[in-house]
Amino acid sequence: MMRKAADFTRSKSPRKASAASDGSAVHVPAPGEGKRGEQGYLGYLLRQAHAAVRLTMERTLADLGVTSPQFAVLTMLNAYPGLSGADVARLTFLTPQTVGVIIRNLERDGAIAMTPHPVHGRIQQWTLTPRGATLLKACRDRVIALEKRLARNLDSKAETTVRRWLAGIAADLQDD
Repeated sequence: MMRKAADFTRSKSPRKASAASDGSAVHVPAPGEGKRGEQGYLGYLLRQAHAAVRLTMERTLADLGVTSPQFAVLTMLNAYPGLSGADVARLTFLTPQTVGVIIRNLERDGAIAMTPHPVHGRIQQWTLTPRGATLLKACRDRVIALEKRLARNLDSKAETTVRRWLAGIAADLQDD
């Protein structure tokens, strides 16, 4: 049985139309429209927002030579000096393999340094170097501007509510 293609309104910026199975054009909704807006699933909306923030962050940090995952690693090492690569991977939601590559690159560039764990000699602990701290500060200045943009339509109470909601989701679903 053939489904009739949904009739979406045009977004502010024209989107390329794709052909539906019946030959008619289907208009892809812009973020904020249809299922990409308030009618969408919360999980999808969170992912859509994350993708938009990550892309904006990538563009914001590009001329510093820092990627969004590198920024996350630098941030976590600044907040929790002495983390192992496995700890960094868990905190940044990256694979251990990806973190390994990031750590090697940051170490090569002089942004982080390794010290052996005092008890478990095979565990490597990572900390920011002065160069890494300077790089992180430059990144943070830009990311703070993005954070302000994200919260610009929220009063402090609403921002606190959103932060609690997002942190609560992570805490509630961590063992699923």
